[in-house]
Amino acid sequence: MKHLHYVCLLLLSYTGLLLCAVRPVRADVRREAEALVKWKASLAGADESLGSWSLANSTSLCRWAHISCNSAGHIIRLNLTIVILNGTLDRFDFSAFPYMEDLILSQNGLYGIIPPGIGNMTSLIQLGITLNPHLRGAIPRSIGQLMHLVVLEMSVLGLDGTLPEEISNLTSLEELHLDSVTLTGSIPPTIGMLTKLHALSLSVNNLTGSIPLEIGNMTELQELDFSVNYLEGPLPGTISHLIKLQGLLLSENQLGGHIFPELGNSSLLDMVEIQRNNFSGVFPSSICVGGALRTVSAGHNGFTGINHQTFQNCTTLRYVDFTANNIVAELRACFGEHPLTTMALGQNQLYGTLVTDQGKDFFCNYTQLSFLDLSSNALRGGLSQCFWDMANLVFMDLSSNYFSGVVAFSRTCGDYLSYLHLANNNFIGTFPLGLKKCKELITLDLGGNNFSGTIPSWISKSLPGLKFLRLSSNTFEGVIPHQILQFRQLQLLDLSENKLTGPIPDDFTNFTGMTHEQENVDYVDTGYYGHAQQIQIVWKNVDYLYIMVMAGIAGIDFSGNSLSQEIPNGLTTLIGIRYLNLSRNHLSGLIPNGIGNLVLVESLDLSQNQLSGEIPPSFAALKALSVLNLSTNKLSGTIPTGSQLETWRYSFYQYVDNMQAKVTKKIRSCISCFQVKGPE
Repeated sequence: MKHLHYVCLLLLSYTGLLLCAVRPVRADVRREAEALVKWKASLAGADESLGSWSLANSTSLCRWAHISCNSAGHIIRLNLTIVILNGTLDRFDFSAFPYMEDLILSQNGLYGIIPPGIGNMTSLIQLGITLNPHLRGAIPRSIGQLMHLVVLEMSVLGLDGTLPEEISNLTSLEELHLDSVTLTGSIPPTIGMLTKLHALSLSVNNLTGSIPLEIGNMTELQELDFSVNYLEGPLPGTISHLIKLQGLLLSENQLGGHIFPELGNSSLLDMVEIQRNNFSGVFPSSICVGGALRTVSAGHNGFTGINHQTFQNCTTLRYVDFTANNIVAELRACFGEHPLTTMALGQNQLYGTLVTDQGKDFFCNYTQLSFLDLSSNALRGGLSQCFWDMANLVFMDLSSNYFSGVVAFSRTCGDYLSYLHLANNNFIGTFPLGLKKCKELITLDLGGNNFSGTIPSWISKSLPGLKFLRLSSNTFEGVIPHQILQFRQLQLLDLSENKLTGPIPDDFTNFTGMTHEQENVDYVDTGYYGHAQQIQIVWKNVDYLYIMVMAGIAGIDFSGNSLSQEIPNGLTTLIGIRYLNLSRNHLSGLIPNGIGNLVLVESLDLSQNQLSGEIPPSFAALKALSVLNLSTNKLSGTIPTGSQLETWRYSFYQYVDNMQAKVTKKIRSCISCFQVKGPE
């Protein structure tokens, strides 16, 4: 019995010791629970997403949603990504979480500021507060107290202010992402103290000044992204010390000067994006030395040359863009046989032919190309069948060169070819029959060449997806085939400056691409960053290079032909068009009364025809009209009132003759030409 009593006393004593040992830990855990519940109470609508957060459930803290604990029951990870939090961080007691290692608050509705108390979470290894655009204020300087931080992500926030120098205290950092937070000022030289960084991204801010030389101290750096800022000055040569660098992203700044020759020192360099800066001189020939380069995007700079050997042996290269530089070089001398998918070299001074010294077509081996832009150069010679045999080609722009000859016939066409621009060259022959196989075409621009013969009747049936068709400034003849009105998606039809005769077809029933208003932002997706296709149209009496990122345009241009008979009533059903040009033909009869249906039309030119009768009163409905030209016809009567014709806001000089009472009158309050002139 005494023995049993002794055992009971021993058990009670042991239990008491356990309780004494556990009690302070439980108090710490309860503080963590209380801190979370207090913060939850300050958030709007948090009961649904954070329903398990309750002091009544505090003994099961580690089972609360979005929480992970260590073996002692302390919170070490709080991940609230896309929990739809709506509130501030003001009531968040950062000091209550001395064991917290990961705090992720991304993609929520947080607002207010990031409190300085965040510096009390000194055990943090990862801090992610991204995609909370209503957070305001500056990055707190106390961030420099988080000495164990390895990953810091604070992107797409509404912050402002400068990059605090205290960031340089975070010497354990391996990733620093401060993108789209409206940082101002310069990049502090002390950032070079972060020698363990693998990734440094400060893109889409308002940073100014130069890139500090100390950037070269970050010898572990693999990705450097300063794109879309206002940085200026030369690229520091110390970047050549970054021998592990894989991605160098500096696009859309104001950096300039010559690039140091050792840019390609890193054997791992995979991507160089420096487009839209002010770099000049010869592009560095060392860029491919490492043997890993896949992407070079250097468009919209002032480079003047590419050494012959720069890319010749760059067998890994997939994407190259030197659009809008001043490069003077022979195309074939700059590139060898690469597995390129994108070649964008438009708006330079490239010259030569596409035929190699062995008599083969230069592009016959570029079988993986999907995007090719050689526009606005000085290339010459003919095109071989190889262009039509590129199975992956989606976009091809060879416009504004000196290419000539007949477009090679092919019985095949790439399954994906959607955008074809051959404008402003010296091509001859009839409408290319090989295009009949290109059934995925969306844009076809053959304008400004010497094509002849008739417009084929098969065009709408064989190319049913066309949205933009430009055949202007050629020598096509004959009538406009009525089958051309079978296009259901066509938004732009330009047959101007040819030798077409006969009437304008009347049945526009199937022309549904022009019978409704186009979306203002209907992106013509070519699938390639930074490349918007362009097409040349006469817009408001001005020859205009229309950039088709905004594809809301819709219109018809039949001007400069020998078309006759009346303007068909069917045209007035195309209420989505924004411009209509029928000038310089032999059209006669009355202007259709339904012209007022074209309520979106901004530019209307019926000049230099033989139109007669009065101007229809429905002109008063053309509220969007800003350019109207009815001159050199046989019109009479009064100018309709109560319309845009009376409210144009800009001055011009113009005469209206042979109107009612034979009054000659000078009008001064229109945006552009409005002329109605009768016979002498």
